[in-house]
Amino acid sequence: MKTQLVSRAFQKVFRRVFQLLSIDEITGTKVVSRNDLLHIGTDYGGWVVPKDLLNADSTCYCVGCGEDITFDLGLIEQFNCHVYAFDPTPRAIKHVREHAADYQKYHFSDIGLWNQEEKLRFYAPKNSAHISHSALNLQKTEEFFEAQVDRLANVMHKNGHTHLDLLKLDIEGAEYKVVNSIIEDKLDIKILCVEYDECFNPLDTNYRDRIKESVTSILQFGYSLVYAQGNGNYTFVKEI
Repeated sequence: MKTQLVSRAFQKVFRRVFQLLSIDEITGTKVVSRNDLLHIGTDYGGWVVPKDLLNADSTCYCVGCGEDITFDLGLIEQFNCHVYAFDPTPRAIKHVREHAADYQKYHFSDIGLWNQEEKLRFYAPKNSAHISHSALNLQKTEEFFEAQVDRLANVMHKNGHTHLDLLKLDIEGAEYKVVNSIIEDKLDIKILCVEYDECFNPLDTNYRDRIKESVTSILQFGYSLVYAQGNGNYTFVKEI
């Protein structure tokens, strides 16, 4: 018991030191401060974004809706911009239909993102009360549904978009492949919000290395890390 208390105290001090140094605890990446950061949405489903980079002409993609679209709708309420949302999960589809029907600038598609166009299995979470299904089967379950997925470049082309002002990825492990596809296709995206879900459900003990490698690839593609929530949620901004 005493050892556990000492360990928790050390972890708390460790996190505080990283916060004071503006360094992400998971990847060791320096966080570049901005004075225009704004939290939109609930504590659970919300994100921090630089508000000076968004306006009514912005095009935002929110991938992974679940049963909390307060960030998606908050973008519309805050900036009066168009938001395109994507999620193939049946419960998410139902939630969106119930809560976004009155938002004319909210455009929903029941597909997932991947690195190519195909049909994938999405595996259920262990807790049936939870909604997040994973193409990587992060929680190692057997129940699944099948849905269509596509590469982001294809989706943007079909929607007539040559660039995005914001992309949010909360896609239960598929973020690695999607991030790689963004870099391979040299897509023009101003703000990139990524949740690395292995922080909550790691496939193995090497998950931190995978997250660090992905974050490093984003930085090398010309982004700066402007916000790290400390639990695998990151906000990046493309440097001009």
